[in-house]
Amino acid sequence: MRLTPRIIAFLLALFISTITVAFLSFVNATTTSMLFVAGLASFAGSFFLIMYAIEILVYREVTKMHKTIQRLKLKDFNFPRKTIVSNPNPLKKLNQEIFVYVAKKQQEIDELKKLEVFRREFLADVSHELKTPIFAAQGFIHTLLDGAMDDEKVRDKFLQKAAKSLDGLDALVKDLVALSQMETGDIRMHKERVDLRLITLDVCEQLENKANQRNTILKIKPDQMQHVWVKADPQRINQVMTNLIENAIKYGNDNGKVIVHFEEEKKHYVVSVRDNGPGIPSEHLSRIFERFYRVDKSRSREKGGTGLGLAIVKHIINAHGSKITVTSKIDKGTTFAFKLDKAEM
Repeated sequence: MRLTPRIIAFLLALFISTITVAFLSFVNATTTSMLFVAGLASFAGSFFLIMYAIEILVYREVTKMHKTIQRLKLKDFNFPRKTIVSNPNPLKKLNQEIFVYVAKKQQEIDELKKLEVFRREFLADVSHELKTPIFAAQGFIHTLLDGAMDDEKVRDKFLQKAAKSLDGLDALVKDLVALSQMETGDIRMHKERVDLRLITLDVCEQLENKANQRNTILKIKPDQMQHVWVKADPQRINQVMTNLIENAIKYGNDNGKVIVHFEEEKKHYVVSVRDNGPGIPSEHLSRIFERFYRVDKSRSREKGGTGLGLAIVKHIINAHGSKITVTSKIDKGTTFAFKLDKAEM
């Protein structure tokens, strides 16, 4: 027989009324009608009190705890915060504590799993990125040692290629060190009053040859804004603008256009770098700032770079108390945008 709250309440109430009637039967001058009324009253009162205690205070809360466990199994962590309040019912408090505690631990476990996946991917990417220039330089040098050194033209050509591979390796290691230092807080931003428009003009001049090779037009807008005074680390913000503009040239279309736009707000300047290139598929946008993440791996490696540029940009912008965002439409282009605090005059 299944013990429901009603059956339990009935049995306990019957037991209490029986004891009551038995006790009263030993009292002198107690009539049968009095025993009947006392038994009926004790039975009814006991039944409803026990029924309430079991049904409301125990069974319902145990049922909620069971549902909570089911939700936790399904990783459903939507829990109305209004219910997490001081409650005199210990079962309700226990239910809420179990849910909050387990939900927190499950989220920590999920985060650790993500970090483990990220660590494995990072180690695989680092080993691959380091292996490519090392093997290339190793191949050129061994070829020279095997006899090609006697041919002056071959020697110079192979030495140049080996030097290029080692330069790429050096750039990769420097970016890894810089990124590591930023993440651990070893590199601090030395903010000062700088003209971001002037920095952008210098960057555009440095990248002019690369832009000309692809017939890409570099423009700074609006024309009437002569100065963009912001509070920033000049060296690091130069690095940000260089990376974003160079990427726009590199991954944009031939005969394209790269526009750097400044928009003045009350306390900030909004900086955006826009190209009219092929765009980035939506499934890649959430991972574009990850270390070594490449949308098109083969095409990206052909164009050079360490694969750490956007990760460094993100850390620099975050260190300035801001965030960088990316929006993109296929065949229409990509826009990177961030805010910087205005500098006090």
